[in-house]
Amino acid sequence: MERFLPLEYWIDDEWYVGTLKEVPGVFSQGATLDDLEANIRDAYHLMVYAEPSLERPGIRRKRTAVS
Repeated sequence: MERFLPLEYWIDDEWYVGTLKEVPGVFSQGATLDDLEANIRDAYHLMVYAEPSLERPGIRRKRTAVS
């Protein structure tokens, strides 16, 4: 399922730099806005769908309720 998330971006030393505020830790950059969008998609997939082998050792997970 395709999701649409707001991309916040700015230009820094001629690079397009951006983040997905709704997904903490997803940042990227690109020479053009199109490059940034492609790179931010890659960063999102790495953060959300990371292979277990890429995870840091010793990190534990537990489901918890939030309100």
